[in-house]
Amino acid sequence: MTVSKIALVTGASRGIGLAISQMLVGMGYFVYGVCRKPEHCNYKNESFHLFSCDLSNAKDIDQLLVRIPKKNEINLLVHSAGLAYFAPVEELSSEKIREMVNVHITAPMLLTSQLTRFLKQNHGRIVFIGSVAGKEISPWGNVYASLKAGIHHYARELFAELRKFGVKVHLVIPDITKTDFYNHLNFEPDEDPNSYLLPGQIAEVIQELVAEDRNWVVPEIQISPELFKIKRKKHNESFPNRSDII
Repeated sequence: MTVSKIALVTGASRGIGLAISQMLVGMGYFVYGVCRKPEHCNYKNESFHLFSCDLSNAKDIDQLLVRIPKKNEINLLVHSAGLAYFAPVEELSSEKIREMVNVHITAPMLLTSQLTRFLKQNHGRIVFIGSVAGKEISPWGNVYASLKAGIHHYARELFAELRKFGVKVHLVIPDITKTDFYNHLNFEPDEDPNSYLLPGQIAEVIQELVAEDRNWVVPEIQISPELFKIKRKKHNESFPNRSDII
């Protein structure tokens, strides 16, 4: 299969990252997917290759960048990996805080720093998957929400910095989306289908953003379901208030 463009997508084994990867393959991209456990991904395609990488580990990221072939041909970088611990601030260990910082801030910055020179050469794009949590205040969202707000601002800074080089930067901010992100949290999307988004809907928005070369750009967009409803779970030891898509 002949492909004209190469994309790198983090968090690509499931959820929003997988939906984006499948969409890009359908558009003719060759997708390098990054995730912690490739064996957990059931999607197979000759234009989709998963690399194992722990994005909370800077050395792993350095090794990833060595292993990826044709880095100089990458023209789309999608930051979709996520990790969340929800708890009162005094109950979050330093290890959990560092892990969230590394996944949400350090990893995107390291990857962007190393790949931007190629994106400039190829007049490429960077897509950040943010979160409405980075715009709103919620109980126990202290570290996760603050980091999302931080990556939102990083995306805005990059938009201003890179636009003169022909690199388009998009910040996509989804509201509550029905994925396994909520499997180990004490809340989840409501059963009403009008109260949550689907990963494929996020991918559809990104498809519109990257579909054509235009002389204009959408730097930031928020996507919300028609209704706002969440469902609380009965709290027990099976819900450690941790979730990840890395």
